Amino acid sequence: MTTAAGDLGGIGVAGGAPGCPAGHRLGPAAEIPLGEGRAYAVAGAQVAVFRPRDGSVYALSALCPHAGGPLADGQLDGAVVVCPLHLHAFELATGRSRTGQQSVQVFPVELDGGEIVVYQPVAG
Repeated sequence: MTTAAGDLGGIGVAGGAPGCPAGHRLGPAAEIPLGEGRAYAVAGAQVAVFRPRDGSVYALSALCPHAGGPLADGQLDGAVVVCPLHLHAFELATGRSRTGQQSVQVFPVELDGGEIVVYQPVAG
């Protein structure tokens, strides 16, 4: 199930990933059960945040480039998420498709005191 957290474009934190502006706090990582994902609006972009069973976090564009499927609702299978509409697989770390589709954008993400912080990449 996908949970929207609202547009958090105005909530920033200092520091963060190199080459990225201030991050956006999305809330406690514990709100995403291990092995699942959730969708959030971050500075006008739809971002899917995933929490594999190892407790790490990844953030990708929330929409499958094939037909706009909700990637946050997809099945996590190791290092990939599988789109629930047509079963296209995308690598969590790189956004690359393993099924011949266009890659999805990866967003820098980190845990800060148990809170998920996502960064909007700088276009370059």
